[in-house]
Amino acid sequence: MGRIKEDYRSLTGPEKAGILMLSLGDEFSSKLFGMMDDEEIKELSQVMATLGTISSSLVERLFVEFADQISSTGSLVGSYDSTERLLLKTLPKDRVDSVMEEIRGPAGRTMWDKLGNVNEQVLANYLKNEYPQTVAVVMSKIKADHGARVLGLLPENFAMEVIMRMLRMESVQKEVLDGVEKTLRTEFMSNLARTQRRDSHEMMADIFNNLDRNTESRFMSALEERNRESAERIKALMFTFEDLVRVDSAGIQTLLRHVEKDKLGLALKGASDTIKDLFFKNMSERAGKMLKEDMESLGPVRLRDVDEAQSAIVALAKELANSAQIVISEGRDEDEFVY
Repeated sequence: MGRIKEDYRSLTGPEKAGILMLSLGDEFSSKLFGMMDDEEIKELSQVMATLGTISSSLVERLFVEFADQISSTGSLVGSYDSTERLLLKTLPKDRVDSVMEEIRGPAGRTMWDKLGNVNEQVLANYLKNEYPQTVAVVMSKIKADHGARVLGLLPENFAMEVIMRMLRMESVQKEVLDGVEKTLRTEFMSNLARTQRRDSHEMMADIFNNLDRNTESRFMSALEERNRESAERIKALMFTFEDLVRVDSAGIQTLLRHVEKDKLGLALKGASDTIKDLFFKNMSERAGKMLKEDMESLGPVRLRDVDEAQSAIVALAKELANSAQIVISEGRDEDEFVY
């Protein structure tokens, strides 16, 4: 825990309050926490979680009236775990999770940044009990790869309801915003209201791009049955590993300079001969030979691992296209995609 704190004069007011809370024991400190609002709990918890070791002599000096009780406990240790256990004595788990997420950091600047740090299984379990419209708002605000993983974990019929609402969503209604604000306990409603909407089909294409093959195929088939026009628009907007044929030789060489070699070998294991040839013809003979040897040494690979490697390279290609380092052509005439 680092050096033991012994300098009474260096203690701040919040640190003194934190030492008091740690000294009182669960029963009394729980009652005090129950009388505080969230901001007070966050501030005090942050201090408690980072106090480290407090010498018993300092505790005695600070709280003379409790000397008999405290001196027998020796030193106190303030940590994230001990603070979390203490909070759980009096507060609901979801509120404790919220407080601990806030003080552990880095939690991000907005609620959407924070949601990006939440495990997709945890988020899916939470969202599956919400209204599809609420989930649609959340899906539209978090990163596409994270949204794809969450969507893939939701019950299929429920996920389709979410997709349909995302496609129809032009603007977020005030009452829906209020519901999201309450559900996610956020003060960033105005930011959400001001955020410009992306084209819903483009947004869904990004999410579908990040789904594994089986899930993407299931969702696309179900969407075709419900709304063929939307399904076709999404297909047209999707950019897959095989679409790298629309990148010229200079672009492929640029991509090769940035891509992780182990990911490339894994991605090409599941690629068509056309894509394999595209990469190999833009490599030196020696580099191509080494890559082929690496691919052979991999042996059988899981389709899921191939999908992840291909998705990573597609994401990299889009980043390079965004910064105008490579050009992705439309595939007809000389038009170009702009991402």
